[in-house]
Amino acid sequence: MTRRIAILAALGALFLASCGMFGEKVDPRNWTVEQHYRNAKAELDSGNYMGAVKAYEALEAKFPFGRYAQQATLDIAYANYMDNETAASVTAADKFMKLYPNHPNVDYALYIKALAYFKPDLGIFGDMLNLDPSERDPKSLRESFEVFKDLVVRFPESIYAEDARKRMAYLVNSLARSDVSVARYYYARGAYVAAVNRAENVMKRYPQAPANEDALMVTIQAYEAMGQKTLADNVRRVLQKNFPNNVMVAAPGSSKTPWWKLW
Repeated sequence: MTRRIAILAALGALFLASCGMFGEKVDPRNWTVEQHYRNAKAELDSGNYMGAVKAYEALEAKFPFGRYAQQATLDIAYANYMDNETAASVTAADKFMKLYPNHPNVDYALYIKALAYFKPDLGIFGDMLNLDPSERDPKSLRESFEVFKDLVVRFPESIYAEDARKRMAYLVNSLARSDVSVARYYYARGAYVAAVNRAENVMKRYPQAPANEDALMVTIQAYEAMGQKTLADNVRRVLQKNFPNNVMVAAPGSSKTPWWKLW
């Protein structure tokens, strides 16, 4: 009898081990925090960003404290950024920084927040059409610049700082081109004073931006359209000094050429 009991016990243990070997499923309601995190990370790595966000939110709801909850908040910001959900990404990044202001990954939260603004919600059509950032609403570009600037100032040695500086340089010219586009719009509709004001704004706010060349060209044509020859000649001298190969300098009379043939 004792031997039979021993044999049955051994068979029972073997059966239980085999269940583990063949991956007996555990009810998700009974998952540990580690299991929740592995599931969410698998969704993220597979590119199912919406599924990942839901999985991370489930983790946060069940285990609101600890390192897994902290990482879940960061991963939610990243997943929403990848899914072009700008507002949700920014909200998650802000939540992380508010809850954990001294966390060593605050620089990463800032970086994701800036990237979310840098890549506003364009959807599939934005990717297909390869839209110029300068032709979008500049509000998101300015917000992106300010967050990148915050990152660089607060964490100059961060591994994200160098990329942030490069993106800031890109954003400066995008913002400058955005203002030039508005100046052209005003010029084309005969609002010459508004065109001059917007072009001068480019030169004051973004003095090193390459778009200053176009801003000077708009200014010259707007002044000439208003009959302000002296002012136009003054601006042309500035253009000649800074951009000696510009068509308005190299080809006399080119300022009479319609604006749409110069750009």
